[in-house]
Formats: sequence, C-alpha cells, structure tokens
Amino acid sequence: MEAVDWISEYHRAIEAGEVVVGQKVATIYSRLAEGIANDDQPWRLDTKKGNAPIHFAHRFCRHSKGAWAGRPFEMELWQKALTCALFGIIDRATGRRYYTELFLCVGRKSGKSTWAAAVLLYVMVCEGDGQDVYSLASKYDQASLIFTEAQNMVEQSPFLRKRMKKRRTDLYMPGTRSIFKPLGRNSNGSMDGLNASAAVVDECHALNGVGGREMYSSMKLSMGAVARPEPILLVTTTAGTVRSGLFDDLHDLAIKTLEGQEIDPHFLPVLYELDEPEIEWDNEQSWYKACPSLEPQGAIKKLEDMRTKLARAKAGDPAIRTEFQCKDLNIVSTSTTAWLAYHECLNEELFSLDEFAGSWAIGGVDLSQTTDLTAAALLMHRDGRFFAHMGFWIPSDNVADRVRKDQIPYDTWHARDDGNGPLVHYCDGNTINPSDVTRWFVDMVREHDISIRWVGYDPYCSRYWTDEMAQHGFEMVKVRQGHQTESVPLQNMGQLFRAHRIVYNNNPVMLWNLTNAGVEVSRNNTIALRKAGQPRQRIDGVAALMDAFVVYFDHANEFKQLCGEE
Repeated sequence: MEAVDWISEYHRAIEAGEVVVGQKVATIYSRLAEGIANDDQPWRLDTKKGNAPIHFAHRFCRHSKGAWAGRPFEMELWQKALTCALFGIIDRATGRRYYTELFLCVGRKSGKSTWAAAVLLYVMVCEGDGQDVYSLASKYDQASLIFTEAQNMVEQSPFLRKRMKKRRTDLYMPGTRSIFKPLGRNSNGSMDGLNASAAVVDECHALNGVGGREMYSSMKLSMGAVARPEPILLVTTTAGTVRSGLFDDLHDLAIKTLEGQEIDPHFLPVLYELDEPEIEWDNEQSWYKACPSLEPQGAIKKLEDMRTKLARAKAGDPAIRTEFQCKDLNIVSTSTTAWLAYHECLNEELFSLDEFAGSWAIGGVDLSQTTDLTAAALLMHRDGRFFAHMGFWIPSDNVADRVRKDQIPYDTWHARDDGNGPLVHYCDGNTINPSDVTRWFVDMVREHDISIRWVGYDPYCSRYWTDEMAQHGFEMVKVRQGHQTESVPLQNMGQLFRAHRIVYNNNPVMLWNLTNAGVEVSRNNTIALRKAGQPRQRIDGVAALMDAFVVYFDHANEFKQLCGEE
C-alpha cells in the first residue's frame, strides 16, 4: 500500500472545511503540517513508519462489535493522521520515535478503544522481541475493555491467532516473548517491576487523586527504565466530572503546550473539544469538534442517536444533560448536583494584594477542628467586580493520612507559594489552631495595608476564637448557615461566578472547592450549600467566601461608600 502523509492530508481537509474540528485540534495539526512543509523542526516525517500501523490494522485487525463486527478495521481520517504523527514523526538526531506520550481527549463512541487496541497490537507484533504492552484504568474491568478488544482481534485473524496464546491474565507471543496485559488501579503495588514498551491509560478522568497520579507515574517510570529506546504512552479519555485529578493535570499541560509553552516537547496533545461549550453544546454543527467519527463526517457514531440524547438533555433531567455534555461532547464538568458548571467556576485572572493596599475588605471564615479544611476569605470590591484572597489550613500531623485517604495533594499545595505564603497552611499538631487564622487576618492588615471592616463567621467551632479576633480589633458578624441565610447570597454569587466577576487568583484549592459545591433545594425553592458528591470532598473555601458575601449583601451600600464607589 502507498505511504501517505496523513498529517498534511488531514490538515488540508481541515483548512478546506471538509472536516469540522475545534481550534485546539486545528492548532496542533497546523503546527505539525507546517513543520513537515518547512522541514525546520528537530524532527522529520517518515511516512513509511507512520503508515505501518495503519496498514497492519487494516490487514490483521477486525471490528468485534455492532454493525461493524467482522469487518476489517479501516481507520477514520483523524485516526490515520494521529497514528502517522505518533509513529512517523522521527527525531532527527536519534532516528527514534519523537512523541512518547499522547493525550487524546475525544467524545465517546468515536473509536478510540478499537484504535488503541490495534496500535498496541502493532507494537507487540511488529516492533521486535520482548514487547511488554499494558492497558491501564481506574478499575480492572475498564482496563480489560481495550485488552478484550485486542483479544477479539487476535481471535478473528488467522495470522495473529497462530502467533499468540491467550493465557489466564494476558496475551502471550511465544516467538518474541511479548505480552499484552490489563492492569487496574489495585494493581499499583505490582507495577514497580514493569518494563513497559507501550501502554494505554484509558479514561484517565477516573484516575482521581494521588493514587491516580501514582499509577500514571509508575507506568511512566517503567518506560523510562526500559532498555528499548522507543516507549509510547497513550492516554485516552473523555472529559470527566472529577476535578483536581490526573485529567486536570494533563489537560493543563495540553493547553500550555498548545499555547506554545514547550514544557515537554515529546508530549502530543489532541483535544477534540468545543470552542465555546456553553453556547455550542446544542448546535449539532459543532458536535463534530468533539466527535470526529460522527456521521456523515465519520462512519462510527450515529447522528440520530446524538439528536435523541440532546432532546432528553433538554427535557429537564440535569443528570442526563451532564452525561451528554461530559461524555458525548467532551465538556469538562462537575458532578450532576453541582452548584456551578466547570467553565463557570474557572477564572484564570490574577491579581496582587499590593493592588489593594489602602483598600477596605470583608472577611469570611469557615472554621473546623480536624477533618475538614479550615478556610478564610478576604473579599475586596472594585469597578463592579469582586477579588477574593483565600487561605486554607489543615493539621500537620494528619497530612500524610489526608493525602492518602482524600487522594488530594495537600502536601503539594503546601509547598506551592503564590507570593503570599503557601496555598495550604499547616497547623502544628493534629487539630486546627484558630490563632493561625487570626494571624493571617492580622498579616493582611499589617503587611498589606488592607482594612477589614467585618468578618463573617459560622458560630460552629468558633466560641473562643471570636474573642481573640475581637481583641485584635476585628468586628465579628455571625452567619448562621441554612436555607434562610444562604439562599439569596448563593444565587447572587452564582450569577457573579457565571459572569466571571469573582476573581480568586486561579487558586487551585478554591477551584477544587468550587467544583465540589452543590446545593440542596427546599420545598420553597430556597437553596443551601452542600457537598455535591463524596464525603471527602471539601467545600470549606466556598463556605468562607459565602460568609463574606452574606455580610457584603447585608451592608452593600455602606461598604461601597467605604470603597469610594458611591
């Protein structure tokens, strides 16, 4: 078969409007096509190597499910371009594969699992002796999906069936001593001795917390230690509803790479996402940006099925709407009972406390004893927008246990300084020391010249601490949490977040808290703040900010006069 430059062919189709993609996909393929045309990169394209897995898949791999069962696996154009980039782009200096890690984010039912199975089989069969290939996921059943797809391909191919054996836990190729094995998250302890040549991490959005990062890092480390010079890690996923996990880490790296930051030149980001999800999600002409295999552009995903899902999503069930947006349209989301959508929570604008020297502020505090975070907010107002500086505290004795159980990187956040101290402060011992919170407010006044008019607080756990704060001159205001107190402030805060008029310095701890926040609706249609999901999720930063806003809405005119805005 003829060797084709599928990268440039895909780029040409994008430019001609023959296929619809989002700006992120257009950017990466424009960059690759220009590099091929100008021949001025540290890499070059070897079309023969880039086409070899495509030819292998067409000749030896067959679909195993649905209407396509038994047919040869003919890759879609987007899959051919991606395969050509991964296997055909070669380092000029070494002659080896240039891209060693792929982050592919694409809507479900686009054929990513079938593609990944074929690609891993190619590595196992065609790239030499002793190829150790793995499929990984949060659960063994998920990891087995790609493995089972590969196994079905082997069973349907006389060529592959003759060369491979299905054992209890893996596929084995006696002639080359190569293996293909699925691994779930509970396999983490047995990953230390692996020497992987290729692996796929499937649905990485489910690999949340520290454990997910460790599984991913263990596989990366196993590839670094292997003697074979061309390891390849495929991370394939749809968007998820769990925030501050591995998905967000890799998605952030992907965005920075697309913006031109060369953090890891061997990392290839391919993000099939809507450009403006809040206004494009119900426009079927935009669906192709997230679903490149959607008919008639592709041949895998049914357009009529998508239309049916849209109708149900608009019928009023928020769970169905979130499922459709997150899984089919790849919109990064929070849980179905969340107070705000992810794009409403996210605000990357930054500010410096020095900008507010001589200004007035309102404080808010959500004080805890042991389990929950303690959080404090300093709320400033300027030109119709609100600026929130956040503080968070946990007991130092509990950090390791909290990182392990909560699967949240408190230790990493403690080591990260935003210019005003760590993102998470440690309190000595195994309980929160309220005096550390007092000291934080005092520092805001003394070191940053910010005057604090009121400090809102929940009376729970605050009996003696308020006396200490009052001794330092702070006027304390009780905010009793519940539907009657919270409903109007939460509604107003929600509108401000959706308009991106609350700036919180892109604090990742606060973003995590926001994505965990849900609301409880009463019979009278009032709302109160609640956790949207698991008990170990934290919303204390949202509660602290809400306390500050309750005080603000009760004293808005007076506060604006202090700020010189009325």
